[in-house]
Parts: sequence; C-alpha cells; structure tokens
Amino acid sequence: MERWNRLVMAAVVALAAWPAWALAQANEPGPPKIIHRINPHEIGRSTPMGATGSTTPILSHGGPVIAQPLIYLIWYGNWHQANGTDTAAGQQIIRDFAGNVGSSPYFNINRSYSGVSGSVLFGGDTSDAYSRGSRLKDADIQTIVTSAISSGRLPYDSSGVYFVLSSSDVSELSGFCKLYCGWHTAASTTVGRLRYSFVGNVARCLSGCAAQTVGPNGNAGVDGMVSIIAHELDEATTDPDLNAWYDARGSENADKCAWTFGHAQYQTANGAWANVALGTRDYLIQRNLDHNITGPNGVGDYCMMDSIQN
Repeated sequence: MERWNRLVMAAVVALAAWPAWALAQANEPGPPKIIHRINPHEIGRSTPMGATGSTTPILSHGGPVIAQPLIYLIWYGNWHQANGTDTAAGQQIIRDFAGNVGSSPYFNINRSYSGVSGSVLFGGDTSDAYSRGSRLKDADIQTIVTSAISSGRLPYDSSGVYFVLSSSDVSELSGFCKLYCGWHTAASTTVGRLRYSFVGNVARCLSGCAAQTVGPNGNAGVDGMVSIIAHELDEATTDPDLNAWYDARGSENADKCAWTFGHAQYQTANGAWANVALGTRDYLIQRNLDHNITGPNGVGDYCMMDSIQN
C-alpha cells in the first residue's frame, strides 16, 4: 500500500508539471489545442486585479506570428433564442468588440512580439445552425470552419483567426465548462492552413468561465465570452501554429495573465466591473503579457492592459 501511495503521488506531481493545455489532449484526435483554463476564483466577488511584478520569461521558439490578424466569427447553434443571452443583441456585443479592438492600446501589447506590426481587423461573420449537432467534438470545430470557407460564406484568409462561437445549448465534449472556457489551434486543411478557435457562450457555466454574474453590457454570458475571445486572439496572433511564443511550461502570453483584470477597473451603470472602453461599449477583458518592457522590477514581461496601465 505504501508503495502504491508513492506511485500515485508521483503521477499526480508529474501531471501537475504539465501545462494545462496538454491535459486536455487525452483521447481527442486531431491537432493539439491550447486551452483557456476555467476561473480559479470565486465568482461574484471583486474581479481579481493581479500582481504587478514581472512574470517568468516568455520565449520565442522560432515559429511565425500573424503580422496583422483578421477576426472571422461563426455563430454556431441558435443565436436567436428568448433566453436573454443567445440573442441578436448578444451577437452585436461581440461584433462591436471585434470591430473596435483594432489598434487599441490593449491589442497593441501584441506588438511587443517581433513580427506583429498591424492592428487587428474584423473580416466578417456567418451563421451555422447545428450542422454538426449540439454535442461537438474538436474535429467538428475544424469541419465547421472549413465548411464556412468552402461554401463561400467566409473567405479563406492566411492571416485570419476563425472563431466558432456556440450558443449556450451546445456542448463541446472535450471539456468546455469543465477543463476549459475556450481554445485555439492550427491545422492544414483542404481549404488551406487555418488558425481557429472555439469559444462557447459562458452562460452555460458562469461560475467556471465568467468573472462576474452581471456583465457591463447586461449579458453576463456574452460579456464573459469577450474576455475569452480576447485571450484566444492574443495567443493566436503571437503563437498561431503553437511553435512561436510560450514559456518553459508551455504557457502563452494570455495564459500568463489569465483571470486578472488590472488596476484600472471601474463600475458601469448596472454595477458590473469593466476595465476598457472600446467604441461605445465597456468591457471587462483580461490582461495580456507585454514582452521585454521596463517595469517596476526592471526589464521583463509584465501583465498589462496597455503600455502604461497594469
């Protein structure tokens, strides 16, 4: 029994040393994915600001970045429900983010990574009404993206990041709401080399995938999605093929700042917290890693909301 206990403990320690994304690969065919872990904090209390010191170094592994990414959105499932979250108004919250994050000080953090030179653009969107059912596998996400392109509903773009955004009645069976809140990956497909991401409506699991129960735009599920989308966009820009920027544990730039929202938070009229204004809307989005800047602890990598505020 003592020997068995030691073996079990050794296995637990070994698993703990793996990056979170590696733990989500078991029994799931297809390209590896980098996951956005679930919220480690108790929801409903103040949203975490996060530390102001430098992090462990993020390193270049020689892979490409996307100089000027384009965002493409695929609304999967039913986004015209009477549930207050999977709605046309909810879609517009995300479209407004995609259309305004552009050359914002927040997105420009990614320019601290060699090769990222332009602002992100919104390339367009389309809908998919359950073509792969309501219980998705990772392989289905790739199929949904390739179908949208091959059918002409979206263009093929080598600089594109394609987001499959599922309504709250859709499951992603590899671990949405249990292991992760979203993920991104890359694959060579029949339509070309694709960088794509899955993000589900977090109304399905606010306690796991949202920072607060009231969103700044009045839709907690969709408002929570925006931070996950920002996370995946940052990572797909600086590590699109999973071989560019990550640290010694496999954590990408947004991973290193996940679930921290900085020290410039403010309350909106409905009592929700926000930390950035884009266009006419307020959003609460996580910080991103500013690489090789001069901070309070000298030159290093710091979680920031822009080049000034962390």
